[in-house]
Amino acid sequence: MDRPPPQQQQPAAGASSYASPNPPSYTHSYPSSYTKFNSALNAGLLNPMSPPPLPIDKTRSSPTLFDMMANEQDYQPRSAAAAHSAPPHPHQHHNPLAPARSMDRQALLQDRVAELIGSCSPGNQFNDADSSDVRLTLSSKDGLSLTLCVHRHILVAHSRFFAAKLSDRWSKQQRTLPHIVEISDCDDVEVYVETLRLMYCKDLRRRLMREDVAKVLGILKVSAAIVFDAGVLSCLEYLEAAPWAEDDDEKVAALLTQLHLENSGAGEVLKRVSLELTPSVVTEEVEMGPNCNGGSNVGGGEEVLVRLLQVVLEGKDEKARREMKGLVSKMLRENSASRGGAIGGDLRKESLYSACNGCLCLLREQFVRAAGGDQSEVPQIARQADNLHWVLDILVERQIAEDFLRTWAIQNELAEMHGKVPAIHRYEVSRVTARLFVGVGKGQILVSKEARSQLLSTWLEPFYEDFGWMRRACKGLDRHLIEDGLANTILTLPLATQQEILLAWFNRFLNSGEDCPNIQRGFEVWWRRAFWKRSAEPEQPPRLRITAICDNS
Repeated sequence: MDRPPPQQQQPAAGASSYASPNPPSYTHSYPSSYTKFNSALNAGLLNPMSPPPLPIDKTRSSPTLFDMMANEQDYQPRSAAAAHSAPPHPHQHHNPLAPARSMDRQALLQDRVAELIGSCSPGNQFNDADSSDVRLTLSSKDGLSLTLCVHRHILVAHSRFFAAKLSDRWSKQQRTLPHIVEISDCDDVEVYVETLRLMYCKDLRRRLMREDVAKVLGILKVSAAIVFDAGVLSCLEYLEAAPWAEDDDEKVAALLTQLHLENSGAGEVLKRVSLELTPSVVTEEVEMGPNCNGGSNVGGGEEVLVRLLQVVLEGKDEKARREMKGLVSKMLRENSASRGGAIGGDLRKESLYSACNGCLCLLREQFVRAAGGDQSEVPQIARQADNLHWVLDILVERQIAEDFLRTWAIQNELAEMHGKVPAIHRYEVSRVTARLFVGVGKGQILVSKEARSQLLSTWLEPFYEDFGWMRRACKGLDRHLIEDGLANTILTLPLATQQEILLAWFNRFLNSGEDCPNIQRGFEVWWRRAFWKRSAEPEQPPRLRITAICDNS
């Protein structure tokens, strides 16, 4: 709402003139922007009735009358004298539609204001020409203007800005009624009208309930400009209690921050979009003790993410768990992307591996019980294996799954007990192995040759045994992706190891068929590497023909 100084004009008879050298004694309680405005006003730099400037963005805060007519760029200048005094540009063409469009916009504004006035309750004196003593003209920057009939005692009682300008001393100096007052360069005339109308309402909160967030933000902006305290408080109460769309978060936070209304209750509104650690939160964390992640750099965001992760891992309802796993995974991806890979407020590697270790410990305990004949908790094996698969997906996506592969590759005891548990309960464990094969085969997990060999040595046989169950029981299983991952993992090993593994697979596939993964492509690659290229004649290195250049000099 910062404005350039208007041209000096001679006030008409009965018009307002407020260039008083002595501002009211209560000016110290006004916002800093209002004090600066008074200084500029006393120096004769501003229109006497222009509202105090505010350091806020001039972007329109609500889709009002002017937004609906945004496509109408041409309009008639407000000052006809200035328009006639300026010589026409030689290349400028007169647009005959401009005056008509300006008149249409003015008519539309008049209709909208008539609608606002018509919605007033019976007995409301807003814009009542018979009882009013002030004729207030609102003029916008794009040439629209509107005159309202208002009451001095209403303006003075509700607005500290009008109270300073329409003082008793000024009122006695005006000899004619009604007094003529103008507010020029309004950002949005319609919002000014709605704000002034609120001064005539007994229940501001109830009136604002009919508006949306965008409109209330516009009213708040004008209320702060004219120091309409009741309007500011009512708008803040509305914003604190009303539901918002997610797109409104940034608009609300930006406007409240620019208006500096912390002492008026804006802080309570900002708490909806800004999470700050308060002393009570810090005290609660101290009483709870250190969290499972350790370290003093763990932020509140990570604590919430760890809690969500743990709740999903311990969930009882399978359908709900599937939905929440997708939700948490999406949140983690968006959070990581928004921070550009930064650690702060995100799940650290230690937090994810802590969750993995917890699931792996439970999986071992349940395998031991099942192998010993206790079948009461056999279904929990599939749950913990599914948890491991989910966390492994997160590790692979963040390119930190190497330690998980090394840990999984040395679970010899778990692999030995694997055959003692019914396949219907254990095949989920082989999905973890399959995910590691895909990660290695696609270059998403880079570990040493020893770790890759250990993974195949420990888990390839259990994987073969469960492949048929995985193919039939897992919906949406991409067997070709898994087969390619296994083949590529094998092909990363030395030729001798490739030969040993692939010959064993060849024999198994001929006896199992569809219940064995088909890695024929990898078998062919191995064969060509081991025999076809070796038997071919070695290629001769290209001969270089060097021509000597003689110096005839």
